[in-house]
Amino acid sequence: MSLFKLPLSGDVVQWINPMTWFLSGNSVNVYMGDSGSPETEAEILDRVGTYGRQMGRLTDAVSVLLRHLPDRAALSDDERKAIGVFEDMARDIAAIKEKHRRASRS
Repeated sequence: MSLFKLPLSGDVVQWINPMTWFLSGNSVNVYMGDSGSPETEAEILDRVGTYGRQMGRLTDAVSVLLRHLPDRAALSDDERKAIGVFEDMARDIAAIKEKHRRASRS
């Protein structure tokens, strides 16, 4: 089978200077996949917060609930492992946030 390319459909390489690119009024669009309701998603991002902010709030809330979990011994090994992975992730996120807070104060 031969390779067929339409005109102007070949490989494109372009260097973008961030300073002149942003100063010339360009913006960035990040494609996050298909959404069942892009208008709803856009309003949530605008009014509630970015995905990172939403995930941060969820992580904080789940961490509170886990601190008050009465008896982890009653959980299965897989359940304890899932909680451990979550707590490791939450600690990593907290450490990164703290590193950036310290850097911004310097």
